[in-house]
Amino acid sequence: EVNGNLSLTIEAYYALLYSGIYKKEDAVLQVAERFILANGGIEKAGMFTKTLLTLTGQYEWPKSLPIPIELILLPLSYPINFYQFSVFGRANLAPIIILADKKYSKKTKKSPDLSNLLINRSIDNNWFRSPEWTPLLSSLNDGVSRLDGSPENQHDLAIERAKKYMLDHIEPDGTLYSYFSSTFLMIYALLSLGYSNHDPVVTKAVDGLKSMKVEINSLPHIQYTTATVWNTALISFSLQFADISQADPMITKANHYLLDHQHHKFGDWVIHNPNVLPGGWGFSNVNTINPDVDDTTSSLRAIARGVSNHSENEIAWKQGINWLFSMQNDDGGWAGFEKNTNNKLLTSLPIEKGEYLLTDPSCADITGRTLEFIGNYTNLTKGHSLVKRGKEWLLKNQEKDGSWYGRWGICYIYGTWAALTGLTAIENSPNDPFIQKGVNWLVKIQNTDGGWGESCNSDIQKKYVPLNASTLTHTSWALDALIAASNKPTIEIEKGITFLLSSLQIQDWTTDYPVGQGMAGGFYSHYHSYRYIFPLLALTHYQKKFGNNKKSSKI
Repeated sequence: EVNGNLSLTIEAYYALLYSGIYKKEDAVLQVAERFILANGGIEKAGMFTKTLLTLTGQYEWPKSLPIPIELILLPLSYPINFYQFSVFGRANLAPIIILADKKYSKKTKKSPDLSNLLINRSIDNNWFRSPEWTPLLSSLNDGVSRLDGSPENQHDLAIERAKKYMLDHIEPDGTLYSYFSSTFLMIYALLSLGYSNHDPVVTKAVDGLKSMKVEINSLPHIQYTTATVWNTALISFSLQFADISQADPMITKANHYLLDHQHHKFGDWVIHNPNVLPGGWGFSNVNTINPDVDDTTSSLRAIARGVSNHSENEIAWKQGINWLFSMQNDDGGWAGFEKNTNNKLLTSLPIEKGEYLLTDPSCADITGRTLEFIGNYTNLTKGHSLVKRGKEWLLKNQEKDGSWYGRWGICYIYGTWAALTGLTAIENSPNDPFIQKGVNWLVKIQNTDGGWGESCNSDIQKKYVPLNASTLTHTSWALDALIAASNKPTIEIEKGITFLLSSLQIQDWTTDYPVGQGMAGGFYSHYHSYRYIFPLLALTHYQKKFGNNKKSSKI
């Protein structure tokens, strides 16, 4: 197995060379160059890396795009249209189709020459070689041919529509959708359209990117987006669940923050869900138009205790509940950001990681967490159609070994935790076969030290891959699931509790290992708060459920 990532190595090499601190002759870059060339050179890099290199003058745009820019003009009624892409796909696609159409690139006086990383010095700039997408492209071109107006007018209108889409989705801090990648691309797209470096839209976007800088262990890091709402909701809820009073000033302040960040604007989600008012929550502190289901249930859990005696909370609660319930997909599950945006045709486009970038399907983690919220915090019964359809989706999507795949965490442990806690919350018996099958899988993969750990390779290989070490977060998820699905403390639960209690202060590579993911093989997240939040939740669940059991003297 290759010990390294080609695209990331190219980007690191480029950054170090661009800094002026390192030269090609330095040993560290010589080693990197050998690795890059041995693994196919720039030609084999990922699509986003090639886009970065092309924008900065190190590579060439493809001769033709797999997606005609006029796609953005196709009506919602057409089988493939711009709004069938996921919101993340649209946010990045809009600037990319402008840039590729303009064949834009920009070098500076500091720009190094990366031609030494090319295997074929005469660049073959045909990025897309798969014949699989030919029928889909033919369908798109057929749709474009039916649009009114001349090809020239269609093209000009498509450019304007893509520009307008970007400008209409800029957040108050200047970023496009609060994402680093889409904002980065938008800046270049605007420059390609004639915007000045000093245009207020451009300078504010740059400031927005700079604001994502954080210091970790005295070293600068750039976040992909901020996770402030997500962290605040999880921390507030976990502390309240551990019996910190809702009247505690810390909780009051955190929940006021959450109430202030509930969404009241219509976002793109309304395209597929037009009959409901806003009311969800987003991930980032600057996110005002892109709510998601996971942040909404997390924020609702945090404010739940104050609903009955505070009118502000009650209004927010009802708005959030209405939005959440309305977001159930037609297949019965819940997705991340939008409703019914899972057009399988899009995954045949020759775009790397297209299944993660272009679609937003129902997933076990969000469906499970939503059912857990419904079962524990609402009056819906297990016989309600919304609950029944969610359960049916989970049962249909359980893996043969008993696990569930989690889309936004690592990975099968995460999905299985969410599914089991969700199913038990809606009054499914621990003895139900599908519950026991999930429990047996978790027991089977427990490590000898009592903990659990899963590799990021799981989502790359699409099967469970052990980490060969235990992490606090994975152990907490697995424990929480077993506690929810057990009538009494089992040996496996006791071993897991022992591991947690003996490891809470640990600080090593396992505490920094990614436990969140956005795109298999290319985008993982490390949440600094998870090592505290999820052990607290698991230990509290254990104490509340088994605390009076004579055999449960761990805590």
